[in-house]
Amino acid sequence: MFFAMKSPAESSPRTEFSVLLAADSFKGSASSEAIEEYLEAGVLRALPHAQIKKVLIADGGEGTVDAFVSGCGGEIKSVQVEDPFGRPIVARLGMLPNGCAVVEMAEAAGIRFSSCTDEDARRASTYGVGQLLRAVLDLGVHRIYVGLGGSATSDGGCGMAEALGALFLDASGKPTVRGLQGLPYIAHVDMSHFDRRVYDTEIIALSDVNNSLYGKLGAIYTFGLQKGLLFSRLREYDDWMRHYAHAVLAATKDNHVLSAGAGAAGGLGFGLLSFCGASAMSGIQALLDAVHFDEQLRSVNLVITGEGRMDNQTAYGKAPVGVARRAALQGIPTYAVVGSHTEDLSKVHEVGIQQVFASAPAGLSLEECMKRTPEDVSAAAERAVRFFIRRF
Repeated sequence: MFFAMKSPAESSPRTEFSVLLAADSFKGSASSEAIEEYLEAGVLRALPHAQIKKVLIADGGEGTVDAFVSGCGGEIKSVQVEDPFGRPIVARLGMLPNGCAVVEMAEAAGIRFSSCTDEDARRASTYGVGQLLRAVLDLGVHRIYVGLGGSATSDGGCGMAEALGALFLDASGKPTVRGLQGLPYIAHVDMSHFDRRVYDTEIIALSDVNNSLYGKLGAIYTFGLQKGLLFSRLREYDDWMRHYAHAVLAATKDNHVLSAGAGAAGGLGFGLLSFCGASAMSGIQALLDAVHFDEQLRSVNLVITGEGRMDNQTAYGKAPVGVARRAALQGIPTYAVVGSHTEDLSKVHEVGIQQVFASAPAGLSLEECMKRTPEDVSAAAERAVRFFIRRF
């Protein structure tokens, strides 16, 4: 991607150097909000009088609720739901202006609740996600954003649909057990008691993946191992998902197996599309639209984004690239401050991130790097700004 960069002298009557910070969280280390505080400290060391704008970002995973509430205005509410194994927990949701709401599936069914064994991965259910949706429907909203990152589940959204009133019955007419383990026994899906309020509500599934529900690029083969599923049984589990999809198709008459995002969050994307009539959208694009990001870019000289680990996969829908593409349309350069990165970042550069600055010193353990995150991210931001100034 080629574009003309704006220097401070080029545009408008700018007397101040303006930097917009829009960094994703460093997962397991620091939130988007914390990372942007560290970045701000580094920018101000390089340019004490710089104007700083901060926009919290997320791509549908960790931090999505906070990013929407921060950028749109709103409030955080808490509700009691079940975790992936039926234990009571308190989950957060965001109420936004104009009758909108945002939830993260990871609040109710995130991988942090699982020990990531094969047994846990087979048992994990999205039932609590359905409870979250029901709680939001009770608040009378007309649009719900659902972040699909960080899941412990591979149940195809079966649990979510059950919480909203669907019944999954075996050949004898009895309810099947929850989780992936129950999918091969589903003989009939009864939708007669499904919550009809869903059909009067716009539901938008937010994700940064385009995987299908099943097959070699599906939910099981692509994401199952990281949730604890045994490699030796992936084909069997994928067959279970295939069986489930056929049962859902018979009940809903809508085939979303190959729809973009169907395989996200262990197939929860498929469940939302099939049962709730949801649409799928890039998480970062939906957020940037909601917070009027393009307007916030006005009078900005430099954008600094970031994430914990950057590689060429970042180019395929991750939050930093979504930010860089928007900035490029206005001729504004984007630099990234990351924890670490691979040597080859050619695809990242192609989509608009011009320079990448690693914050973690080489040779340190992950634990040591995480402890040093505040000072190292600040130092990397200072290097980034000084590098930019030298170029102009």
